[in-house]
Amino acid sequence: MIANWIINVIGIVLFLFLFWKKLKEDYSSNIIFGFSFFILLGAGLGFLASKYFFPHWFFWFEAFGAFLGFTVGIIKYNTRFFETYEALFISFMPWLALFFLTREIYISVFILGLIVLSVYLKAEYKTFLWYKSGKVGLVGLLISEAFFLSRAVVALLFPSVVSFLGLSDIVLSGVCVFTIFLLIYNLSKDD
Repeated sequence: MIANWIINVIGIVLFLFLFWKKLKEDYSSNIIFGFSFFILLGAGLGFLASKYFFPHWFFWFEAFGAFLGFTVGIIKYNTRFFETYEALFISFMPWLALFFLTREIYISVFILGLIVLSVYLKAEYKTFLWYKSGKVGLVGLLISEAFFLSRAVVALLFPSVVSFLGLSDIVLSGVCVFTIFLLIYNLSKDD
């Protein structure tokens, strides 16, 4: 119990720092931390809802809550979607890696691999021939695409993994993959 609290405090601090670091060039600290408050509030409410009503759905309730907070932040602070989505997803990755470290270590290793991949993609994405627009946000979308695609595949092949819900996880992850694919397609169009 105490270990979970320590991991979550470290994860929140890492999230706040990385989120601020990724957006500090374009937005004031007040906007960034106000935005972060809505994201963390949404994730916290999702956690509480899952804990008391749907314990096996903790990942999806927390993710949905965080995305609702993200949506409120986008509307309230009038930020750019793709830029802030990238900052959100990349900043959440270390927290997720820490979270799964005490539960399913191979998921933590996979997430650390995604973090390394995101660093590489951030340095190289403007050189991709198929990505002519060069707009910010591609890295966050590609990493989240890989994350949800892997969730769908693992849920399909290994349905007994504790944090997966079988068919429900496959469908929800598949919807995320398809939506993110459409967002990547839209972002890659050269305007």
